[in-house]
Amino acid sequence: MLLDPTFWVAIAFLLFLGVLILLKLPKTISHALDSRAAKIKADLDEAESLLKKAQDLLATYQKKQRDAADEAAAIRASAEEEAQQFLLEGENRLASQLERREILVMERIKQAELKALDDLKTKTADIAMDATEAVLTTMISQSKSDEMLDKAISELSKKLN
Repeated sequence: MLLDPTFWVAIAFLLFLGVLILLKLPKTISHALDSRAAKIKADLDEAESLLKKAQDLLATYQKKQRDAADEAAAIRASAEEEAQQFLLEGENRLASQLERREILVMERIKQAELKALDDLKTKTADIAMDATEAVLTTMISQSKSDEMLDKAISELSKKLN
């Protein structure tokens, strides 16, 4: 057994383990592994925290986006309502303006009719006067004409007073 190399390898191995234990290497390795595990746990906790913050931030921005979309829809609805109001107001103003113009045109037509009637009466009176004058000059003598003129003048002064 002393000459067996396996025995000496086993002894060397046990001595090696003894030296390791004397140098407190298992504690050092355990401590290193524990600190590594603690660091990994801290990194995981930090990752969870960052994930939660990112999710909160995402939710906040999604809410802001929904609010902005709602506000845009409200602005659009308001603008459409305002445009409809302007359209109705414009139509009312146009109808009112057309009504005023129609009234003005009707008044002008009425004035033109009255003027035409006055012109017709004047023209008729002128024609009647010309015809009367022509008839009277051919039918009545100068002396009779003077006598009738004097009589008309005297009656005119009585009628004016």
